[in-house]
Amino acid sequence: MSTPTLTAAPALRFHPLRDSVTMLRRNLKRMLRYPSMTVLLIGMPVIFLLLFVYVFGGTMGAGLGGSAADGRAAYANYLTPGILLMTVMSTVQGTAISIAMDMTEGIITRFRTMHIARVSVLTGHVIGSLIQAMLAVAVVTGVALLVGFDPTADLLGWLATAGFVAAVSFAFIWLAVALGQASGTVETASNAPMPLILLPFLSSGFVPTESLPAGIRWFAEYQPFTPIIETMRALLAGNPPGNDLWISLGWCAVIALGGYLWSKRLFNRESKL
Repeated sequence: MSTPTLTAAPALRFHPLRDSVTMLRRNLKRMLRYPSMTVLLIGMPVIFLLLFVYVFGGTMGAGLGGSAADGRAAYANYLTPGILLMTVMSTVQGTAISIAMDMTEGIITRFRTMHIARVSVLTGHVIGSLIQAMLAVAVVTGVALLVGFDPTADLLGWLATAGFVAAVSFAFIWLAVALGQASGTVETASNAPMPLILLPFLSSGFVPTESLPAGIRWFAEYQPFTPIIETMRALLAGNPPGNDLWISLGWCAVIALGGYLWSKRLFNRESKL
């Protein structure tokens, strides 16, 4: 008579890629379910674009073109890269709000009880927000083209611009994920990224840094948004970005790494409570 042997249950395996795709699908459906937030995030940069081009463009672009209309068109070319960066920062604000909503509504606690890869929860938010940011930038670029934006970049320049915008978006989205977790409430999360939306005003996004007072000019020249805007401006004009590209990518690497490590620490800390 043979004795039965006990076999160990097979160890459950995590599937980070599959789980991340599932979380991405969830976040995309959430964006479709709440289209008003996406419209709001895109609406603010569009309003600033129209305001500066049609109200201030004739005056601020006077040195860039002959007539008021020419100056307005020239200023649209100068202004658009800063508006596109503001669009990315507006999307970043939406990321922080979405993360805070998940943290306060208990869905994150539910995810922690499920057999899914932990990294997928944050990765789904990051990739979903990246897609949203690129779509928002495409819409705002379309509006800019309608109001006089006339880039001279070729196809390679457009692809380089898209890749650069994606890298910038990816870096600041990870920072937004950390801010959303650290905020604690949705109201705080909506205000935490506000400095990122205001920083383009203290850069070369709207006026050349040479026209700023000495103290503000120093800050504008050495903060990360100025080289980012100058890189986008050069790529869209079909010009080599020079050192601004490498300075921008360096800032993006630091911000992405810092945001990722901070997000991971906050998420793991919360899981131990």
